[in-house]
Amino acid sequence: MVIGNALSVGLLGLKAFTIQLQAFISSGLPGFSIIGLPDTSLSEARERVKSAYTSLRCEWPETRLTVNLSPASMPKSGASYDLAIAASILSARGIIPLNELENTIILGELNLDGSVLPIQGMLPICLYAKQKNITKMIIPYENLSEAKLINGIEVIGIKHILDLVDELNGKLENKARPIAEKNRERALKAINPYDHLHIKEIDNTRLYSKSALNDNTTSNMNNTDNVDPIKSANPLGEIGDMSEVLGQEHTKWALQVAAAGGHHVMMIGPPGSGKTMLASRMPSIMCPLNEQEQLEVASIRSLCGTLPYYGITDVPPFEAPHHTSSAASLIGGGAGLAKPGIITRAHCGVLFMDEAPEFSPRVLQTLREPLESGHIAVSRSKGTTLYPAKFQLVIAANPCPCGYAYGNGERCTCKEKERIRYFSRLSGPILDRIDIQMDVPPVEKIITSKAQSEHGSSQMSEKILTSAMMRENVKNARLVAQNRFRKLGWSCNAQASGTWLRKYTSKYAIELINKSLENHKLSLRGADRALRLAWTLADLYGHTSPDLTDMAQAISLRTRI
Repeated sequence: MVIGNALSVGLLGLKAFTIQLQAFISSGLPGFSIIGLPDTSLSEARERVKSAYTSLRCEWPETRLTVNLSPASMPKSGASYDLAIAASILSARGIIPLNELENTIILGELNLDGSVLPIQGMLPICLYAKQKNITKMIIPYENLSEAKLINGIEVIGIKHILDLVDELNGKLENKARPIAEKNRERALKAINPYDHLHIKEIDNTRLYSKSALNDNTTSNMNNTDNVDPIKSANPLGEIGDMSEVLGQEHTKWALQVAAAGGHHVMMIGPPGSGKTMLASRMPSIMCPLNEQEQLEVASIRSLCGTLPYYGITDVPPFEAPHHTSSAASLIGGGAGLAKPGIITRAHCGVLFMDEAPEFSPRVLQTLREPLESGHIAVSRSKGTTLYPAKFQLVIAANPCPCGYAYGNGERCTCKEKERIRYFSRLSGPILDRIDIQMDVPPVEKIITSKAQSEHGSSQMSEKILTSAMMRENVKNARLVAQNRFRKLGWSCNAQASGTWLRKYTSKYAIELINKSLENHKLSLRGADRALRLAWTLADLYGHTSPDLTDMAQAISLRTRI
């Protein structure tokens, strides 16, 4: 009885788990089976592994070969286990010593010629490996840039299955090695479909791009000194600045309130009033992501395969789905196990839904749970996947289908029934979860930034000219809230519980809320959200708690008065 072992890591959403692989070579009719709840792509690993194995000029077992992936109760998908399967077979054949595979995680997809291809989700896997005190990881060379972000783990990048054998002190027959080396050289000179991958450099953290192959393809693949860093462009410069938006000083002030407290926003106005331009610049006024948030966002992007394009950045994500997007694309979907959706990609950032009434009502309803809980659980045939979805929702809408039912509505060509039907797509439960609901009037004249500062509509709006100024106000307000909630685990006012809000808000401010409840301007949920807004306004104005003016402004922002 000959059994080879190897270790790998699987992902269920962003949750990682250890996989132990055992290769069993037994007597019987020739055959190769993979068991342990594999999906179709993993079952296809039989052909990839067998072809890559033969590139080493090693004889394939002419008996029964079974590879088990445990725990068998956990579903396993993708091609990231190819290299670990090959390692377990090589150890069963005695080519790789068993002791070399102890406490070593092996990941990578194999090509038919034996070359190793990158995988998705490397960053959350490395975080898990560090938590489990894994000392060594062997991964695709193209994934080194992600893995090197996590300190405390020896990470080795390889380009070919022969590098795996060499790294683990494996031994090939003397006749086989020259042929295997030629096969490796031929494979590495082939065109790689992942040559376009690149990762940016943010702050003092260096991520590396895939370098051109050296003439000496037998060089140490763990050496990253020959990989050139790529400097990133300024992300905030790519987003744009609030100073580029003409007029709309009151709207910019309201967005500053939203960013300071983590509140959801709805903007209603005619075409061309600047709603989309304002929303797209929201990340430029939000607080930079802290270290934990950066890792969460980067892990999601790693799982989606987009981390090479974004790198590690402290700029909040911005996602703007098209109004024809399906519910599955929004919350996550796919066969077997659900993949991350748009709301997960917007985690710690902004989800902007332009022309919101044009979205399917079914799509809009899927936002109700994540808006409250900050996560989304998606069930599919092979299990339930939990993804984070703590985002700020920004909704933009025209006042009617034609867009011109504003003011006296002289230009509007819509019938009353059409207007009612148009906004009926935004259900009451969804609107009740949006903290700030405001009208965005059309810009009546083009004025310069200097004129804006001299003729602002209010004391606060006079100061809101650039994203830098707004971001500084947001940072100061957030710091006040974080100090207030440091023992409660909340980071902004939008997360505060209604019980706490009602307990520490003055009775005079509460009386204003009660009047709005009596007049049916607010629901009980809406009252709590107005209280959160009032605390954010107090933080921006430097008040220790909301006064009557703060509460009146909060109710005004909440009810479009």
